[in-house]
Formats: sequence, structure tokens, C-alpha cells
Amino acid sequence: MAVSFQTKYPLRPITNVSRTNRPSLLHVRVTCSATTTTTTKTQPIREKKLVVEKRFVSPPLSNDPTLKSTWTHRLWVAAGCTTLVASLAKSVIGGVGSHLWLEPALAGYAGYVLADLGSGVYHWAIDNYGDESTPLVGAQIEAFQGHHKWPWTITKRQFANNLHALARVITFTVLPLDLAFNDPVVHGFVSTFAFCIMFSQQFHAWAHGTKSKLPPLVVALQDMGVLVSRKQHGEHHRAPYNNNYCIVSGVWNKVLDESKAFEILEMVLFFKLGVRPRSWSEPNSEWTEETDLSSSQA
Repeated sequence: MAVSFQTKYPLRPITNVSRTNRPSLLHVRVTCSATTTTTTKTQPIREKKLVVEKRFVSPPLSNDPTLKSTWTHRLWVAAGCTTLVASLAKSVIGGVGSHLWLEPALAGYAGYVLADLGSGVYHWAIDNYGDESTPLVGAQIEAFQGHHKWPWTITKRQFANNLHALARVITFTVLPLDLAFNDPVVHGFVSTFAFCIMFSQQFHAWAHGTKSKLPPLVVALQDMGVLVSRKQHGEHHRAPYNNNYCIVSGVWNKVLDESKAFEILEMVLFFKLGVRPRSWSEPNSEWTEETDLSSSQA
């Protein structure tokens, strides 16, 4: 039996390439095919071919159309904002009519605090489990993996482009609540919680912004801890990439990290389902941050 290997491209290690001079990522796909031929006097001969295909995936540039807002994106954001305003109006009008002020305000504060926790749990889940083929959230999982490679791209996304996916979820979630309930306390919670979740990606983008380029009010809110700070979220993008998941105010980050809540959940899922989170793996090229090349390539 004779076995031969044929390569479309020679396999050589890539070395001596500086981080700032890499315009794209090298992805290698290896496929193997086997064919069998027979003769009357000899044993079957199997021929194997190894084909290596190289393809380059470039980071999005500032003028990339995938970072631009479309009218569909804007309509979803408008729809989400409309449901939020309707919920807030029901809370305010109902509170005035029933002379309730403290209860709706406390419910709103609870919504703000729990939205930060919710953002952290969701962020942890899609950072560590599933892939682009996962139903419903596959696109977001793929986007968050790309975000770890090129975190600066979130600052290049236009407003509606960044928010439209969450705005769609908020629209379909809050609209039925607007129609079903008139309780000012319920809407005090719903309007604040949904607002923070919908705009969490904008808070996230600001956490990646340069202080000198951010609006002074945003910087002040970050410094006061009302919004997640640049320093705190920056820790999430450093190895081992398994902390500071919350992206609304970040108030839950210290609690969750010091209590090792996510590590406990990961152990439970591993022993119950046999699923390993991505954070258990050594950081590789998929999680290694690339620098912003757009300015040099523009």
C-alpha cells in the first residue's frame, strides 16, 4: 500500500510578525480525502490527499458597511424606545393618580441594579458557551468572540447598529407588558430594567472609548459608578478573560468575582452536562486582542 500526501500550500510556521503589522488573521482549513483503486493482481491501493486551504479574515475597518446603521436598525431602535416610553409614562401617570412616588422609584432602582446583574449573566453565558450555530443567539455569540479579538470595533459601530438586536428583544418583551399591566410599580421596574438592558451595548461602547473623546457627562457617570467604567471593563479584556462581565454599572462585578459565582456555575455545568467553558482554555489567537489598524490603513 502506498500513501502519498499532497498539499496545496506548504505548511510553514509564521514567525517574526509584529502585532501592529498584521492586517488580517490567517485561518487554515485542512480537509482529507481518500480514494481506493483495485487491480487484478495487487492489493487495493488507497490514495490520500491532504489539502490545506488558507483564507484571511480581516478586522472590520471604520468604513466597513457592517458597522453602519440601516433603516431597519433605526426602526427597531425606535420601536424599542417607544415601548420604553410607554412603560415609563404608565409608571409616572399611575403614580401621580394613586399618589405613589416611593414605590415606583424603588422599583426603578431595583430594575437598574438587576439589569447590571442580568447583563453579566448573559455576557458570561455567550462568552463561554455555544457558537455561531446556536439557535437564536448564535449571531451574538459570534459577534462577542470577534469583539474579544477586535474590541475597538464597538466604538466604530453606529448607534442603531449597536443597539438594534437588543431593541428587537425589548420591543417583543415590553410591548405585551405595556398592554397587560397598568400598575405604576410594575412599570417602574420594567421601564428602568428594559432601558438599561437595551442601552447596555452603548454603555459597553463607552467603556471602550477614549476619555478625551467621550461626552463629559458620560465620563462623569463612569467616574461616579453609575455606568461601567473604562478601567473596570478593561480588566475583562485581559487574561484570563473570566471576570468583570457586567456592563451596565458594573456594581455586581466585585460581588460575582469575589464569590466565584461564575466559576461555581461552570463547575456545575461541567459535572452535570460535561460542557467546558471557553474560559478554562488557555488564551489563544481567538481571544488575543488585535490593535486598531484602521487609522493606518485609511
